[in-house]
Amino acid sequence: MDVGTWLASLGLDQYEPLFREHAIEADILSELTDQHLSDLGVPFGHRLRMLRAIAELASDGQPAPDARTPGTLERRQLTALFCDLVGSTELTAELDPEDMADLIRAFQGAVAAAVARFDGHIAKWMGDAAMVYFGYPRAHEDDAGRAVRAAMALIEAVAKLRLAHPAALEVRIGIATGLVVVGELIGEGEARLRGLVGDTPDLAMRLQSVAEPDTIVVGDATRRRLGEAFELKPLGPQSFRGFAAPVPAW
Repeated sequence: MDVGTWLASLGLDQYEPLFREHAIEADILSELTDQHLSDLGVPFGHRLRMLRAIAELASDGQPAPDARTPGTLERRQLTALFCDLVGSTELTAELDPEDMADLIRAFQGAVAAAVARFDGHIAKWMGDAAMVYFGYPRAHEDDAGRAVRAAMALIEAVAKLRLAHPAALEVRIGIATGLVVVGELIGEGEARLRGLVGDTPDLAMRLQSVAEPDTIVVGDATRRRLGEAFELKPLGPQSFRGFAAPVPAW
């Protein structure tokens, strides 16, 4: 977990530079006290919000993602969500660089908040896009439903961002479910992520590519797990690069 993402999920991303300045990373959050936060100049109400969230992290009883024993592999049923801001290339050409940076930060904050609300895990930021996992590191029986609800919350959040930014903001979302094998950490610093074997994340990206703006496209395995909880429209088989057979989409 990245400390900036955690702060953004609380709506307190303005404190990220402060946490970075004092080298406060996710692995020491549990050691923060009210006095520590007060010494940093965090207002009382925001301190309470942070401390409550820290207590919730501790009560999960789950190891941090970086705590896995080196060399271990684990099979997981994973639901991957890939979201991408529509037309970012055109927006970059239209907006001042600082305005575009503010827009990307606002979008990332909306993603972080929606994902945290349904206990997902942001695996990787890609500028104006994000890969999100439901089912790792914490698994739930309804991970597919959580992913769809997070996607719907994100679409609502982007609609609100349109009111605050002079840009035609829209998002496309793809969701796929399947078995993967989770392995060791790859990369350094904030770019670290778990090695993952399986085509589920790639399928989520492909499904996103055929989504209309402000809509969600799910694969067939996700659809089966959703049951009757959502209303879905069949889009028919889709041909994707890297997949031998057409993939049913909904």
